[in-house]
Amino acid sequence: MQREQLADFLRRRRAAIRPTEVGLADSGIRRTVGLRREEVAMLAGMSVDYLVRLEQRRSSQPSVQLLAALARALRLSDDERDHLFYLAGHQPPPATGVARLARAGLLRVLDLLDDTPALVMSDLGEVLAQNRAGLLVAGDHRGRTGDRRYLVYRWFTEPATRAAHPPEEHGQQARQLVADLRATAGRRSGDEEVTGLIERLAAVSDEFRYRWAEHEVAVRRADRKTLLHPQVGRLRMDCETLMTPDQGQMLLVFTPADDETRERLALLMVVGVQEFADPAG
Repeated sequence: MQREQLADFLRRRRAAIRPTEVGLADSGIRRTVGLRREEVAMLAGMSVDYLVRLEQRRSSQPSVQLLAALARALRLSDDERDHLFYLAGHQPPPATGVARLARAGLLRVLDLLDDTPALVMSDLGEVLAQNRAGLLVAGDHRGRTGDRRYLVYRWFTEPATRAAHPPEEHGQQARQLVADLRATAGRRSGDEEVTGLIERLAAVSDEFRYRWAEHEVAVRRADRKTLLHPQVGRLRMDCETLMTPDQGQMLLVFTPADDETRERLALLMVVGVQEFADPAG
């Protein structure tokens, strides 16, 4: 672990980011150039004290999970993220692991969307990042472990996930998820992460086995779906999907499909974050 170089790199990257680049309000005159330590700690979900120790060369070796969170908070490019891992004494995640870190460019777009619900997702349906509006509409999907990271797994194994959608849309949603997984399996032929997920799903879900046998293939592009939100009720949303060139990650942007949803979404943005059950499991 290169403590001095790591500390210098973190301080310089923190100073290089304006608050508005990460979705924070610019409060006018600031003593600190760039982001404050408190702001980085909040964005990364870590303690301010540990960040101070990192920047003062007094810390223990940070974990891979904490480094990934710092990379997201500081909007590091892929090269900068790998450099951060090297300085901390870790190997950068391999190709399959890198897909679990939202790309810096997608994070910047996510910040700019502001009150438009949006999220960054991997090609296996793991949510890598959400903006505030996305959290309000769909709940917090970040930080899950094991197969629960993947929406397709939760859809076929956890009834609460389906409860966030009206029953008449369940069949179409199931077909889309399986068809998208089939496309990913074809593109990532032989990838143990993909084949293992398929095998485990087939072992626990009769419906998944049935739909997998239909051999439908369709990459997620654009669709319309209905969310049953616990605070504001039914939200009919158009979902537009923007893929990275390698199709490893996607940016999903949700816009109201009718006036009623537009009004309910505006109300939700005003109400803000309150205690409510995660509407999508």
